[in-house]
Formats: sequence, C-alpha cells, structure tokens
Amino acid sequence: MSKSPNVLISGFGIAASVYASTLLRAYPNATITIVERDPEIRLTGASVDIRSSAVEIIKWMGCESEIRDKTTKEEGVEMVDENGKSFAKLMATGNSEVQSITSEYEIFRGDLARIFIRPIKDKVNMIFNETVESYVQDEDSVTVTFANSQEVKSYDLLVAADGLGSRIRGMMLGTKPSEQVHDEGAYASFFVIEKDLLNGSKLAQWYSTTGGRAIFLRPDPDPRGRTRGHFMNTAWASDVEGRAKINAALRGGNETYMQYVEKEFANVGWLAPEVLKAMRETTDFYCSKFAQVRSPRIQDGRVVLLGDAGFACPGIGTSLAIMGGHVLAGELLLHNNDVKSATKAYEELMLPFAKAQQSTMGDYAMQVLNPQTAWGLWIRNTILWALTKFKVDKIGVWVAGKLGVKEPRLRMPDYPWPALKAE
Repeated sequence: MSKSPNVLISGFGIAASVYASTLLRAYPNATITIVERDPEIRLTGASVDIRSSAVEIIKWMGCESEIRDKTTKEEGVEMVDENGKSFAKLMATGNSEVQSITSEYEIFRGDLARIFIRPIKDKVNMIFNETVESYVQDEDSVTVTFANSQEVKSYDLLVAADGLGSRIRGMMLGTKPSEQVHDEGAYASFFVIEKDLLNGSKLAQWYSTTGGRAIFLRPDPDPRGRTRGHFMNTAWASDVEGRAKINAALRGGNETYMQYVEKEFANVGWLAPEVLKAMRETTDFYCSKFAQVRSPRIQDGRVVLLGDAGFACPGIGTSLAIMGGHVLAGELLLHNNDVKSATKAYEELMLPFAKAQQSTMGDYAMQVLNPQTAWGLWIRNTILWALTKFKVDKIGVWVAGKLGVKEPRLRMPDYPWPALKAE
C-alpha cells in the first residue's frame, strides 16, 4: 500500500465526518485536519433522514443500531386545519426501501453528527474559527493559506465540505459561489419548543395557510417533553419581490428572520401565537433556504467538493453527503492513494447520480405542498384526504414492495476495505 494520505477538510458536518471515518478505515495512519469556521461543531438544526444507498453505508459503518436508537420515533405526519382537526395522515411505511415523508431513519441533525463524529474526534486535528483563504496546487500537493492564522501548509488533498455557499467551490470554478445555487423558493426556520405541543403523539402535525405559509410541529423524544417547531414560507419563481424579501431576512441573521416570521405568521390561526412565542424563547434557532447546488464539476485534481458544497439536494441531501464521503474514501483506496485518479473517479460516479436527484420537480413539489391560494389549499387538502381515506398511499407502498421497487441506488464499486481490527 502507498503512503497514508495527508488531507485537509474544510467544514465539519455530516459529509466531513463520514469521509474522515471511512478514510481512517481505508488508511488507519492517515493525517486528517479539519478546519471549521465556527467556534465549535454545530449540533443544531432540523431532523434529517437517511435513504437510498446511504442506508447500506450506515449498516457497513456499524452505526445503524445507534442511529435507530436516536431516531425521533416519529410515526408519520398528520395534516390539520386551522382548528387543529386532522384530515389526513401520511404514515411511515416501515420499509427502508420505499419511504414516505417520515423516514425509517428520521433523526435530528445534531444527534446524527454526534454518532459520526464520536469515533474520530480523537483521531483528527480539529481547528475552529478558521477557514481556507486560498489555495494553489501543483503536481504533488495543494498548498493552502488559512484566513485567520495566515499559515501556509501543504496537503495531498483539499476537501471542501463547507456547505451551500462554499467559498472553495467558487475558487475552484472561478465564479461566485452563488452562481451554482438554485433557489427552490422554500425557506424554513427550525427551533426547539420547551413544551410538548403534540401531547405525547408521535405524529408530526402540518398546518398550511395561504401565501405558501405552513407551521410544522415534529415530536422530540427528549423525556423533558419538547417539540421541534418549523415555520415554512414558499414563493413562486415569478415572485421576485417576495423571494428577495425572504432572502434579505435570511442574510440579516436570526433576529431579522424572526421579525420576518412574526410579521408573516401573526394572524394565521391554529397554534401560531404559542409557536411564535416559543420561537422567541428558544436557545436553538436555525434558518435556511431550500436550495440545490448544481455544480458542473466537483473536482479539480487535488481539490474536491463534498456534500452540500458539491451537490446539495433537499430531501436526499444528507444521504448524498453520506454516499459522497464513502465513495471518496473508497476511490482513494481503490486507486492506491493516487489522488487525481481517485477524485476523477469520484466525480464520474457521484455527479451523475446527484444530478439525477435534482430537478425542477423539487420546486413544483414544494409549491404543491404549500399552496399560495385558498383554492389551491382546498385542492391539496381534498387530494390528501382522498388518498388516505381510501388507503391509496398504503396500497401504493404495498404494490411497490411486491414489485421490488426501490429508491434509486448508487452503483458503487466493490472497494477493497481492510478488515476491521478489534478495539
């Protein structure tokens, strides 16, 4: 085997931790440095799910059982009207091959990050409050200049796992990072409510009103009795002014976005007053847009894009991050640490699969699920009522199971992973 790689990862999230863990499986003596712009690892955010080939990967990693233990225990989603009356229930399928809105692996982002990070935190070099300012690569290395320390260091590989607005992606492509971001027109805030507004139910509740606005409450397994709250706004692509207003609020930070939400949801009915009050009292608030990263390339020799930095895709983004981390480490192993050959193979495998998951259908789905008009709401609610009343959703899942229909899978090579050594 060739010498162990010396790798720099920018950003410490799901993609980075899966990649670092898997690389250490391939090369136990690898030198891994992770720089994170925040002062500590961010362990907040909404629930995420695991689908497609990522399910096989977490089983291979040996952490499926722990992930299942930490899931939100959500059993499905209940659609409610302004009086809190349920008119449709979309239940979890119980089948990891064909999942519904509620995944079999529905887990809070922070809990999933902890599971992936714990085995590697003492095996990597972590540097906080730091980012990559610039890089230059040659035949044998990539030399990085850090933004804060101004240190200059060389590595075999630079992995950009720095999210939607990846500055490294902009450097690699010679463009503004925003040029690869496709706004889906959906914007959400996520926060912890220190009260069980679902009264012990394991069903999430979804309330929609006009203007593409929705309130989403999800169960939290914390024994103290909590709920996860979400405010959702959607705007058509033609609503240039509306999108500009929401994006301005996002750029303004948490306080600005909270003010925007308070104005938008002041008189929408249901539990809005109580949820707005809880939003103001929370110590765990996060807001973001739903967007895809449509990058034409995800590697340039010794520089590679991973996770949201290269192929963000709401709905399957966490799963793509897990797949990408696994594949990048696997290709380095398969190519005997020939970095350029490995990153090229990684791109050839991951980019077409990621692009296949990205389409304008995602935009339309968000608009259909969060209609702008009272007429649109009536149509949506009637369709959902009929689907669940006559069990069309359950019949569809049963038929898919009988026919062997599965979520799209990434066809990965049979990587020559070394056998695990007993701890």
